[in-house]
Amino acid sequence: MANGVTFYFIRHGETYLNRFNRFQGWANAPLTPEGEIDVQRSGRGLADIRFDAVYTSDLMRTIDTANIILSENNHAEDLAIVPMYEFREVFFGYYEGLEAGPTWQALQDEVKIKHGLPAGDRSDVAQFMNLMKEKDPSGMAENYVEFWNRVEAGLIKLLNKHAGTNQNILVVCHGMTIRNLLDGLVADFKQAEPLKNASASIVKYMDGQFHLLAYNQVDHFKDIAEAAENK
Repeated sequence: MANGVTFYFIRHGETYLNRFNRFQGWANAPLTPEGEIDVQRSGRGLADIRFDAVYTSDLMRTIDTANIILSENNHAEDLAIVPMYEFREVFFGYYEGLEAGPTWQALQDEVKIKHGLPAGDRSDVAQFMNLMKEKDPSGMAENYVEFWNRVEAGLIKLLNKHAGTNQNILVVCHGMTIRNLLDGLVADFKQAEPLKNASASIVKYMDGQFHLLAYNQVDHFKDIAEAAENK
């Protein structure tokens, strides 16, 4: 049987910019107390999985999340977190820190009209990012090619090191990073809903193909009280 590698992509816990519905790409904010609790719950649900390596973006919200997950894991004694610039969130340029709702909806509506997408359909990922860069007064927001080249470079590093090892690799990063990455890698990827904080999306790479095993999974969350009682 061919050997593969399984990636556990975890979105960071809720931050204050998440709480206030602000654009948060390369900007950073600390985890909220509720965000920390959800990460603990997620980590306890994954406590028996033996991870062979741990990667994060180089932004503190993912590093803090990974530290909490590892503190709950039963096999994390020798694991060290490796931060990687490549796994940062999409950069929103001028929009960083601004209220997300109205701008987000306006961009989605324009993409749908421009490309003939039906109302309620998921806006094309690439066209959405390209339009955001086009509308950005600073011109600094990432378009799809800029984003993809960055994240793909990080993924290639991980595949070069771990492909064919049958290892479990923990990658803690960001909602749009994970969703856009899966959209580009997994054949017939149809998932439209945004990723929940601290959720797990699991992908197996084998024989040159990426296979989605779980998306936006939160049913593994283990309540703090329940976990304490079982210790």
